[in-house]
Amino acid sequence: MATPLSSQDVVDGFLGKIHMSRRGLMPYRLFVPPTYDKAKKYPLVIWLHGGGSAGDDNLGQISRDNRLGTHFWTRPENQERHPAFVLAPQSLGGWDSNIGASMSAELQLVLEILEAVRRDYSIDADRLYVAGQSNGGMGAWGLITKRPGMFAAAIPLCGAGNPGLAARAAKTPVWAFHGEKDDVIEVAESRNMIAAMKRGGGMPRYTEYKGVGHDIWELVFKEPELLEWLFAQHR
Repeated sequence: MATPLSSQDVVDGFLGKIHMSRRGLMPYRLFVPPTYDKAKKYPLVIWLHGGGSAGDDNLGQISRDNRLGTHFWTRPENQERHPAFVLAPQSLGGWDSNIGASMSAELQLVLEILEAVRRDYSIDADRLYVAGQSNGGMGAWGLITKRPGMFAAAIPLCGAGNPGLAARAAKTPVWAFHGEKDDVIEVAESRNMIAAMKRGGGMPRYTEYKGVGHDIWELVFKEPELLEWLFAQHR
């Protein structure tokens, strides 16, 4: 069940809601394209925040260092070219431990929210995308390796995954990013996932910023090909 926090609780076009199920409660924000027409099918981008934005204020995941990850897709010029929904859930803790093949309760709640949104709006099942940074990058890797074939593409920023599961996502287009000097999540984590995907037959795209630490989002969302690359991907 998805419940609006308030009929007036809209921040930068993101409606505030709460999802409740037997697994627990999760706040989330949903951006609906201004030109939404229920007769058409729309892509949807899930954004998974970093660990510093965990909580229940239903704001951290679309503000501070998550502002670019959520608002890049909602810029008027980008919506004009690629009208899309943006779904930004907020976890109380981490997204995915990436240990073993089981999915965390947090990511299961994200999938429940996604299904609720798909019931309420006209969403293209072949154009579901997931992106996230830091701990959210772990969540992005977790979703595509533990629900292979569900997502049309993924953009993990400075994340980590389970290389033993990477072959499952070999057919999923991935563009991963990491800073060479990252002292929060070592760059080897992304390198290992990319190498494992390639061994599994995948052709992931990988950008490593030399001399850069953990905070790479300013660079990532200036990549001139990023927008068109993502929306060119279909399941």
